This record gives sequence, structure tokens and C-alpha cells, in this order.
Amino acid sequence: MAKEKKQRFEGIVYSTADNYDYVSSEEITDRETLPNRQQKLKVALDRKSRKGKVVTLITGFIGSDEDLNNLAKTLKQKCGVGGSAKDGEILIQGDFKLKIMAYLESEGFQVKGVGG
Repeated sequence: MAKEKKQRFEGIVYSTADNYDYVSSEEITDRETLPNRQQKLKVALDRKSRKGKVVTLITGFIGSDEDLNNLAKTLKQKCGVGGSAKDGEILIQGDFKLKIMAYLESEGFQVKGVGG
């Protein structure tokens, strides 16, 4: 399998501006985490592109990747299953919608169930 090159300026081909300053995506990802009471999280069950397996999807987290990973780790431990966290979303393997909603509400998050 061939290695992919990681370009420094993704998507930029040419700029005619003399004073153009490229902002990389790594600089944008460093953002402050909102307090729990200001977070509006949505919890949903999902089966798409997973061969019929059910996963619980938590979206709407605003904050740093480190805080997102810490919350995902806690949720995985509470449910006793695996999962992942990236791009502001937490994916927990299995149907744990009610358990996760109850835990997040007890931690002070604003939680909304999405879907059936």
C-alpha cells in the first residue's frame, strides 16, 4: 500500500494575495471547553454503515480534544464497552442511550435524546 503524503497546506493550490496568511487546521482545533451547564449534547442511536450493529452517538460537544477524550473514556467505563471520540462526536458501542443520558444529566450537561 502506498503512503499518502500529508501536505502542509491542504486544499490551497495558489493564492494571488501578497499578504495571504494560511491558517492550518491544527491552530483552529485549540478551543476552550464550555462549562457542563452550557454544553448542549444530543444522544442518538445509529446503525448506518455499521453492518446493522447499534452504536450510541453523542454529538454537540464544544471544547478541546483532550476534554472530549476524557468524557468519552468516562462514558466507556460507565457502560463497560468500547468506543471512540473524534471531531466533537463520541461513539459508544451498543444501545446505552438512556444510561448515558442519565449520567450526562447528573454531571450537569444539557442533554436531548434524538430519534426513537
